[in-house]
Amino acid sequence: MRVAVAGCCHGELDKIYETLALAERRGPGRIDLLLCCGDFQAVRNEADLRCMAVPPKYRHMQTFYRYYSGEKKAPVLTIFIGGNHEASNHLQELPYGGWVAPNIYYLGLAGVVKYRGVRIGGISGIFKSHDYRKGHFECPPYNAATVRSIYHVRNIEVYKLKQLKQPMDIFLSHDWPRSIYHYGNKKQLLKTKSFFRQEVENNTLGSPAASELLEHLKPTYWFSAHLHVKFAALMQHQVIEVEHDPSAPDYLEYDAEWLTVLRATDDLINVTERLWNMPENNGLHTRWDYSATKEAINEVLEKLNHDLKVPNNFSITAACYDPSKPQTQMQLVHRISPQTTEFCAQLGITDINVRLQKAKEDQHLCGDYEGQDDTEGNDSGEDPSEYNTDTSALSSINPDEIMLDEEEEYDDSIVSAHSDTNTPSVEPSCDQASDFSASFSDIRILPSSMTVSSDDTSGSPVCKEGNSGDPVDLGDGKDLTTVPLKRLSDEHEPEQRKKIKRRNQAIYAAVDDNDTA
Repeated sequence: MRVAVAGCCHGELDKIYETLALAERRGPGRIDLLLCCGDFQAVRNEADLRCMAVPPKYRHMQTFYRYYSGEKKAPVLTIFIGGNHEASNHLQELPYGGWVAPNIYYLGLAGVVKYRGVRIGGISGIFKSHDYRKGHFECPPYNAATVRSIYHVRNIEVYKLKQLKQPMDIFLSHDWPRSIYHYGNKKQLLKTKSFFRQEVENNTLGSPAASELLEHLKPTYWFSAHLHVKFAALMQHQVIEVEHDPSAPDYLEYDAEWLTVLRATDDLINVTERLWNMPENNGLHTRWDYSATKEAINEVLEKLNHDLKVPNNFSITAACYDPSKPQTQMQLVHRISPQTTEFCAQLGITDINVRLQKAKEDQHLCGDYEGQDDTEGNDSGEDPSEYNTDTSALSSINPDEIMLDEEEEYDDSIVSAHSDTNTPSVEPSCDQASDFSASFSDIRILPSSMTVSSDDTSGSPVCKEGNSGDPVDLGDGKDLTTVPLKRLSDEHEPEQRKKIKRRNQAIYAAVDDNDTA
């Protein structure tokens, strides 16, 4: 089975499918599946654009709406996860996954499906420590904080995925697992993206939650995006050959073990901003193991009449963009998707959005997004992170990433001419574990099987036994100009900031009249 893997899509579906058609003409055969690692931007209309956490000048309709309306149909089955630049109100309708258009399937906040016997899992969003232990409390209309925090990974999703015991073939995340850069050609990575150096040397680039999942799940392939650079641990690939079961059906199926975990953890769902930890075997919880037993899996199969086929039940839930009749004042509505309603009814669980609506009515948890079009405020009023090593998203300036203000998503990183470039290199070791906080397991490094033998690769420590090699491919990109590193203190304010040319400049070339100056 030939599988194509895309990094950040940014709504450019026409171009992606055209590229696949070219690959099919040049390659050994048809492509069976497309996997997208976030920033998919399933924008249906003008209201969806306002729910995308990018500056207004980057809010462009792109081409997804043509697939949503039925004008076009995806020529290959497409499975994607969410990133940090999404039409969050659209994806929020499908917390457990579902069709966003015919032949285009969203995995949800976290999810696992099967296609032709291949098990595919994923987790949406990016890691931010100050929101990690919160519930899924955000709902439309968003305010300047919740339009960002909604795409932050929560501990409940990681906890669910860690209940899985059956082998995983492919796993998707948007941001990289932390420490993965120590297991590929790190020298070439830093040559291409010199502004990653400080985080790489301090071992703080990427998501500790994804790193923990990588160690637990040990998938055959793990794909990520976010940083707009191609990097492989063990090998580089874009279209890969994946062994599949020839007798398995060629339609999308639910994963029985994952459905069983969803059903078991239904009561753990939190829809408030309250910080909380997942159950542990520490004497404080009557239950901490929510992994699927054979009996529980059989119960789920009986509830579904032993039919795991994902129904083709896509339905339009919002008006589609009409280029001839733009509606700049389209109202934002918190919708309940019939797909999610049907899924929850079959499985016997509660739609997160139903709980949110009740919480909104009872406690008025959700802020008013309308009239607050400026998404340039801070994500949270929380105190600084308790994680000493937390850089949550990319803490250095990455000129390839669309930032929520002109420099960075938060105020925790400033480019300065006084940056210290002499920081000694720090490799992960058994004696020096990264401080990920008590929310994470004791795993701090990747298994030795991830180590790459290469003349251009710095030596990687070997601290524990590993399984067979797990190829990891991380995004795509191209060379860009070098920029100074992040400054390490508040001792010097930068005299001026550099103008940075971003990747996808052509995609976001159009600017408002007010921005031309």
